[in-house]
Amino acid sequence: MKVAFIERFGPPKNIVVGDLPRPKPAPGQVLVKITAAAVNPVDAYLRSGSYPMDLPMPYIMGSDLAGVVESVGSQVAKFRPGDRVWGSNQGVYGRQGTYAEYAAVDECWLYPTPDEVADRDAAAAALVGITAHLGLFREAKLKMGDSVFIGGGSGGVGSCAIQMARAIGARVLATAGSKEKVALCKQLGANAAINYKTDDLDAALEKFGPVDVWLDTKRDQEFDRVIERMAVNGRIIVMAGGDSPSKLSARQLLAKDCKLLGYAIFNAPPDEQRKSAAEINRWMAKGKLRPLIAREMKLSEAAEAHKLQEKSTLGKSGSLSGKIVLAP
Repeated sequence: MKVAFIERFGPPKNIVVGDLPRPKPAPGQVLVKITAAAVNPVDAYLRSGSYPMDLPMPYIMGSDLAGVVESVGSQVAKFRPGDRVWGSNQGVYGRQGTYAEYAAVDECWLYPTPDEVADRDAAAAALVGITAHLGLFREAKLKMGDSVFIGGGSGGVGSCAIQMARAIGARVLATAGSKEKVALCKQLGANAAINYKTDDLDAALEKFGPVDVWLDTKRDQEFDRVIERMAVNGRIIVMAGGDSPSKLSARQLLAKDCKLLGYAIFNAPPDEQRKSAAEINRWMAKGKLRPLIAREMKLSEAAEAHKLQEKSTLGKSGSLSGKIVLAP
């Protein structure tokens, strides 16, 4: 089968597109014929070696997939050949990834694809949708009427978070890096949106009022500035922040009964991710959630896709609004 893989850590040019044996589903696994695989920033971190993890070599990259069940191993109860499925959490903890024509996936990491949802949308929503849902609902206990700040609202996680928050009746202030992206955030449902490069964030926050839930997808965050804008019993969600330069004031947190909650999707057990996936399916089927897709590319273009992803994320160009989706 055709796959995109690496044999050593390094830059995108290390990505090889070639043939590797098709996997066979072990007990409890499902063999999926992949029709779409999304590209995430973490894929680039793992490829480069900057996110240390013990990975098999050759290593097939990719967390997300959507496709059709080709066959099932013994002990599989939920799926059968011909079923449409989507999933995430591949390419980590010894599991091979999804930049391939086929993947053998543990049944617990797969979910049925609603008839109303295209495979490319299911793949694009996988990691970013589950990440957004875990942050807003498992961690922050978001509820109707809450005020939410979402930084990076036109990105993969941010765009899903805006739609989820609005779906339950929360108020949203979002930021983005251009006039066009600000308009996009408003189209997604944000009550207010500003350009963080040119507009006055403090003035916008003052007008918006105290923030109940703060979720910023950018790698650099200023927690001392954030706490000043939080409501009493506010929840600050940390799902990025590798470049955060600021110090955290315990006195500020205590004074407002604020909570600082960090999490990583790959640590969430299958049952918790399944709850998120069920809500994502419900919203996607009703048209209340649609992931942003910036580019659709071929599996053979995986190296170029990684260059684009790194330029947008690590290079801070913000050139992508949404996900890159690869088609085998």
